[in-house]
Amino acid sequence: MTGTFSDRGAAAIFSPRAIAIVGASTEPTKTGGRPVHLLRKHGYAGAIYPVNPKVDAVQGLPAFATLDALPEVPDLVLVAVPGAAAVAALEMAAARGVAAAIVLSAGFSESGAEGVALQERVSAIARESGMRIVGPNCLGAVGVRERAIGTFSIALEQEMPKAGGISIVSQSGNIGSAALSMLADSGVGLARFIATGNEADVQASDAIGWLADDAETRVILCCLETCRDGPRLTAALERAYKAGKPVIALKIGTSEAGQKAALSHTGGLAGSDRVFDAVFARYGAVRVHSLEELVEVGAAAEAVGARRIGVQPSAAMVAASGGFGVMMADAASAHGVGVNPLGAEAQARIRAILPLAATGNPVDATAQMSANPDVLEALLDATLADDANTTVCLMLALGMGIPRLRKVFTEALARVTARHADRTLVACIAGPKDAVADLRALGIACFPTIDAAMRGTAALGRIERARHHPAPPVEAIAPAPLPAGTTRNEASAKAALAAAGLPFPQEFTALSADDAARAADELGVPLAMKILSPDIQHKSDIGGVALNVSGADGARAAYDRLIAAAAQHAPKARIDGVLIAPMTAGGTELILGTVTDPTFGPVVMVGLGGVFAEIFKDTALRLAPVSEDQALEMLRGLKAFALLDGARGRKPADVQAAARAVAALSRFAVRHADAVAEIDINPLLVRDAGQGAVALDALIIGRGQHSQEAAE
Repeated sequence: MTGTFSDRGAAAIFSPRAIAIVGASTEPTKTGGRPVHLLRKHGYAGAIYPVNPKVDAVQGLPAFATLDALPEVPDLVLVAVPGAAAVAALEMAAARGVAAAIVLSAGFSESGAEGVALQERVSAIARESGMRIVGPNCLGAVGVRERAIGTFSIALEQEMPKAGGISIVSQSGNIGSAALSMLADSGVGLARFIATGNEADVQASDAIGWLADDAETRVILCCLETCRDGPRLTAALERAYKAGKPVIALKIGTSEAGQKAALSHTGGLAGSDRVFDAVFARYGAVRVHSLEELVEVGAAAEAVGARRIGVQPSAAMVAASGGFGVMMADAASAHGVGVNPLGAEAQARIRAILPLAATGNPVDATAQMSANPDVLEALLDATLADDANTTVCLMLALGMGIPRLRKVFTEALARVTARHADRTLVACIAGPKDAVADLRALGIACFPTIDAAMRGTAALGRIERARHHPAPPVEAIAPAPLPAGTTRNEASAKAALAAAGLPFPQEFTALSADDAARAADELGVPLAMKILSPDIQHKSDIGGVALNVSGADGARAAYDRLIAAAAQHAPKARIDGVLIAPMTAGGTELILGTVTDPTFGPVVMVGLGGVFAEIFKDTALRLAPVSEDQALEMLRGLKAFALLDGARGRKPADVQAAARAVAALSRFAVRHADAVAEIDINPLLVRDAGQGAVALDALIIGRGQHSQEAAE
């Protein structure tokens, strides 16, 4: 085996010296025949061993009856026979000491109980022997420079992709193959391709980790349908992050099942797909939302390399038409890319070149930009030298399709990019394809449309932020048992959370009307009174809340009404009394919560709270725990942050107190992850700056409690 992989299995998959194909077919169009055909067609230099007991030769190569009959132990075995025959081939390969196998055939966990049993045997073979197994039911793998083809994909039917720095990891073979085809068709170079299929052994996570160590790979494109092992994925993403390899992820398939089963507001607002956003955010991966965006951003990231685009990109727009400039500015605004006025010196340089040009931003260079390519070079020099914006976006609508202009434009762009080697130039150019490839070779980020260019610029900014702003280390928190009775009711939940640093007002639990009267006398202010029960979560729905209760007599009467309402509307509910607290008003209401995700563990959420929590769903989500600084970032990311920041004459809120509450809650969730399914604090009332925050309601749902109530 050759290559740069420290993992023996990875080296065998991507750079094998010898490949055996079990189930090799004499017919090049069949699954067992295509790998043989492709290996020979594209010039794989290693040994190819077809295994087929029914024939003497396969596509001009000697055939062997079994793996045991081979003259050497191959590094990689491709399995193209179904079901039980595939398992038998894997057992023989493992016995011979083969480093890796790829099971291309189907008939496993996707096809019923018998297939599930067969796949479990595949997993066991890998576990017991140490042989790495890709699949089953997968499209296999490719090492491009080595021309090591372990796939039957039609993407390689005509030509092999040129060698480059982009690698593709996909659970879906067809999506991964489509990405490979799109990149190759655009002239973008590739390093590796792997489609993991059913993942009986090798998961997409493993492949990401391997590619993080691969010298051939500079950018990793990943398509995920699910995650079977959260810690495995996060470890791989962290490995790529530390290696400086951008991971651009397309996560497809969203599940509403978790939201339907959720018992708290937080559970419904923190759907499982959003947890992937939190995972990607922590480990510097950039999420995209279409196959086209995956390919475009990946190609751009490979092209620009270490050039700067800014962690919060802003762009100077240059176009030969005022209309195009307006469209570019609109798209920039939609995708969070700034459009700052050019500096005085840059504007003066542009006016000296084109006295009639609009020089603010966008720059309307008029038709002179196309008529005189020298003008284009001077314009780009002026805008790239200006530090008012972090990048320059150039509209190349038609010129590159005209041979005369293409030559002079490309030469001008080559000189400009060489003079500004640390700056990124973004181009809107749909073709010709070879012209786009020429520009990418100059380090220019190319996108086919204005919207794609601005969306891609924002994504490149996120990649740069991950590269230059390392995530702070995650606080190590030792697990601890949850105090007995914590999930019993609101009062017990508040007591546990208060001990963890969450702010709550002074409260009393009344077990009788006389208790309520004594609490009213002691507090001496209008009261909020709520029924206390482990079986009633949404108290207002049954008339279990009384507000602005005044005096001892009022408290007695309210106590009796609440107990009667519970008896009428929830006759089977266990009643623990009535919770009494002073009325609290003023400030901005937030919702805080956590969910213990079954794959990734606790996540913490903050958003606009109160009655608006489930209407606007304005929330931020992160893996727990978070620091106070990270909690502040979450708050600043809310659309409603202006309410906390003093909008329309309001006094700024105590966002630092809110951040302390979010961080404290996140630590509590991690500490008690084994026992807690969800936590809901709604509202957290954030007062004016310097006056703190106070939580008015709390719910903790235990893991067993969650399962039982969801079933009901």
